[in-house]
Amino acid sequence: MTATIAPEDVKLRYASLAEARTLPGLRLILGARAIPGPWREACKAIFHVKKIPYVPVASRGADGSDRELYEWTAQRSAPVAIWNDERPRATWVEQLYLAERLGPEPALIPTAIDDRVAMFGHANELCGETGFGWSKRLTMIHKGVTAGDDAARAGWQQFGGKYGYSEAAAAAAPVRMVAILSCLGTLLQRQRDRGSRFLIGDRLSALDIYWATFAALIEPLPPELCPMGTAFREHYTERDPGVVAAASPLLMQHRDFIYREYLEVPIVF
Repeated sequence: MTATIAPEDVKLRYASLAEARTLPGLRLILGARAIPGPWREACKAIFHVKKIPYVPVASRGADGSDRELYEWTAQRSAPVAIWNDERPRATWVEQLYLAERLGPEPALIPTAIDDRVAMFGHANELCGETGFGWSKRLTMIHKGVTAGDDAARAGWQQFGGKYGYSEAAAAAAPVRMVAILSCLGTLLQRQRDRGSRFLIGDRLSALDIYWATFAALIEPLPPELCPMGTAFREHYTERDPGVVAAASPLLMQHRDFIYREYLEVPIVF
C-alpha cells in the first residue's frame, strides 16, 4: 500500500489512479508534478495546515491519458480530493469544506458572517471562474498560441478551450488581474492598519493560503524554495508592468510570511 503523506515528509510518493481507487482515507489527485499550480498547491496547503494525511495520486493513467481520471471523477481536471467512498470533490470550495469537516482545527473559514462573506468573496476573485488564476491562464495560453511550433500552438489552443480562450479574452485578462490585486492589497493594508497580520480577522484563514499559493502566478518562490520545472518558471513569472505594480510589496511580503509560518518550504512536489 502507498504510504500516506504527513507534514514532515519531504517528497511526495504518488499512487496510480488504479491503486488509489482501492485505498481508504483521503486521496488527492494532484495534476502536473514539479509545477506549483495554484489550485493544486492551495489544496495541498489546506490539508497540510490541518495536519490531515493524504495519498498523493498521479492524474494520468498508465497509458498516459486522462481516461481513468474521467472514469473515477467524471471530469478531467486536478486537483481532486476524495475521502473514502464519498463523491470526488473537484472544486476549491468543496475541498475547503471537506478539510474543515475532517479537521475542524485550525478553522480556516471564519465564524463571523461578515468575515466569512468577505473571505469567500475575495477567495472567489482569486480561485473562481474569471478570477485571478483564470485570467493569468488566459494570458499564458495567448503566449502559447502565438509562439512556438505548430504542435505547441495546437496544444495551447486545446488547453484554451477549457478557459474560453480568445484574443479578446486574453487582452482583457490583465485588467481583471490588476483590479483583483489592487482590491486584495487594499484589504491587506486595512488589516495592517488595524494591527492584524492576516487578510481576514485576526487569525489565519483560507484566504491567506489562497493568496500565498496564487502569488506564484506573479513570481514563484526562488528555486531553493520552489524547485519547479525550469521551463515553466518563465511562464509563471508575470511581465505585464501594470499587473506587477498591482502586486504590491506588502502583498508579496504577506505571501512570504504565510509560507514561512504555516506552509511547506521548500515546496514538496
